[in-house]
Amino acid sequence: MSAPRILIDGRSGSGKSDFALALVAAWPEAQLVRLDDVYPGWDGLEAASEAVSRDILLRSCWQRWDWTVDAAAQWHQLDPLRPIIVEGCGALSRANRRLATFAVWIEQDAATRKARALARDGDDYRPYWDRWAAQEDEFIARESPDSLADVVLRGIDASRDAVVDILSWRERLARSTMGR
Repeated sequence: MSAPRILIDGRSGSGKSDFALALVAAWPEAQLVRLDDVYPGWDGLEAASEAVSRDILLRSCWQRWDWTVDAAAQWHQLDPLRPIIVEGCGALSRANRRLATFAVWIEQDAATRKARALARDGDDYRPYWDRWAAQEDEFIARESPDSLADVVLRGIDASRDAVVDILSWRERLARSTMGR
């Protein structure tokens, strides 16, 4: 039996990071890869999505993108015997889902998402919001990630609600890996 591979996807500002951090806090042996650390720049959603299957899920490694110098940086090795959680828009494609144990799609209304994302990243993100949203639109239209998810969460406040349900998530993940 291999260790679980969990994909957490949703549009920018939907609560993916909060949910992933809550999951890791309740499941300390899990390793978290945030696609924000993998995207090769503001036009990198597709490249990061491809890296999920090619590098993270198949080879248990990932390469960090250095946003400061706008270049690829060091490689990070993951322990293939421990659970791996991948969080970010583009994580849940058809190719990636075939290699994953469990998948979550997080929905949030557009106004809330934008307010959350800009509160988090402010002026660094503001000029790129529409550019990034267009990549999300294209990815979602092509891959339909919500239809690939085991669970679709709508309008969650992951910092609160996910922590409450964390034990049931671990039980679901344990059951989902038994047959693999």
